[in-house]
Amino acid sequence: MQYDPTLLPPVPRIRELPASERPVYRLHQAGPQALSDAELLAILIQATTLEYAQQLLGRFDGWRGLLQTSTVELQRTLHVGPHRAAQIRAALEVGQRLVLASAGERFQIRSPTDAASLLMAEMAHLEQEHLRTVLLDTKNRVQTIHTVYVGSLNSAIIRVGEVFKEAIRRNSAALILAHNHPSGDPTPSSEDLLVTRQIIDAGKLLDCEVLDHLIVCQGRYVSLRERGLAFSK
Repeated sequence: MQYDPTLLPPVPRIRELPASERPVYRLHQAGPQALSDAELLAILIQATTLEYAQQLLGRFDGWRGLLQTSTVELQRTLHVGPHRAAQIRAALEVGQRLVLASAGERFQIRSPTDAASLLMAEMAHLEQEHLRTVLLDTKNRVQTIHTVYVGSLNSAIIRVGEVFKEAIRRNSAALILAHNHPSGDPTPSSEDLLVTRQIIDAGKLLDCEVLDHLIVCQGRYVSLRERGLAFSK
C-alpha cells in the first residue's frame, strides 16, 4: 500500500481544541507546572498548533538546545520568523537570569568546585569561547556573573579594563575568571596563562583580587590556582 499523506488526519489548531485542552486554559486552571514543554512553548510563541511547538523542541533537543541556538539559526528552521525567534531567545534568557539570580542570592564560593558547579551547566555547552567573571562581595558571596567577551582568548584583543568594569561598578571585593573550551579539553593554553597574569596584575592595582581562573568544558574543569598556573604561590 502506497503512503498517502492526504489520508492522515489534519492537525487540530489550538483554538479548535476543547477549552479544557488549550494550554492557556490549563495554565490558569492547573498552574504552569502541569503543562508539558510543548504547551509552555506554544504559549510563549503563540503557536497555532501544539505539533509545531513539539517539532521545535524535537529539532533542537529540548530547552537546552534552544538556549544554545542563535536567532539566525532559529529562523532557518520550521518557518520561525524574527518575532518568534526573539520571543524564544528572550524567554530562555529570562529563565537563565533567574537561575543565576537565585543562585547568587544564596551561593557562597568556598572552593573551585563551588564556582565550577555554578558555571558548568550552561558554559560547558556553548559553541564559542566566553570569558566571564563571577563577581564576589567581601564574604565571597556571588553578586552576579558577567559576560566580558565572546571569542577566543587573545591578549592582543582583550582589554583588561573591560574585565573589571562591572566589578568596579558593583564595588566587588574579588572575582573569579572563567572561560570555556568548546573543544572539550580544559587544558590551559599559553595564551590563557598570559591573559590570566595580566588580569591578576590589574586586579592588584584596582584592589579587586582575582581568586581563580576556571577553564570549563562538559563534565570537566581546570582551576589554574589549584594547578599553580599563573597564580604565585
